[in-house]
Amino acid sequence: MHTFGLGVVLNDPAFVHPSAQAYGHVTLEEGSSLWPNSVIRAETQHVRIGRFSNIQDFVMIHIAFATPTVVGDYCSITHHCTLHGCTIGDNCLIGINTTVMDGCVIGDNCIVAGHTFLKENTVIPDNSIVMGTPGAVVKTRNNFVANRVNALAYYENARAYAAGNHRAWDGEEAARAFARMTAEAQAAFAATREG
Repeated sequence: MHTFGLGVVLNDPAFVHPSAQAYGHVTLEEGSSLWPNSVIRAETQHVRIGRFSNIQDFVMIHIAFATPTVVGDYCSITHHCTLHGCTIGDNCLIGINTTVMDGCVIGDNCIVAGHTFLKENTVIPDNSIVMGTPGAVVKTRNNFVANRVNALAYYENARAYAAGNHRAWDGEEAARAFARMTAEAQAAFAATREG
């Protein structure tokens, strides 16, 4: 059974693994998921995990004394990441074993490559690809569709795990689901361009 403190608010997450832990002022929005051994602590400030965002295995999320940690909608925070008092925009993918420190702000539709270290107060513009130690923008590209598909795939996988199915990404049905998710993401992206 997962361990949650009194201040944790669950707004219909898709899946919370029994080993996940959260304490303090933490909000998990609709469709979000917490995977094995993820830990969230907010002794001051707050943590918000956005709609349809996934916090993967062994991710550690904490606040800073001066800043909360906010993860936008449709984000993938991948295995072994550390987020500390930072803001992640919508439709972002934070690569394996990345560290994002106090006061960092990552814009919408970004990819941060695995093993990147973002030092305090780094600001990353929308539509960036970031890598390195310290992390820097190496390319500009709108990653909305790819990152949205990744988040939707994790949402579908989370629903499957909640139902006891640990092989949802296997077979022809999964291929059709990925095609459907890609079409949904492309339609959502087109709607943002029209608005």
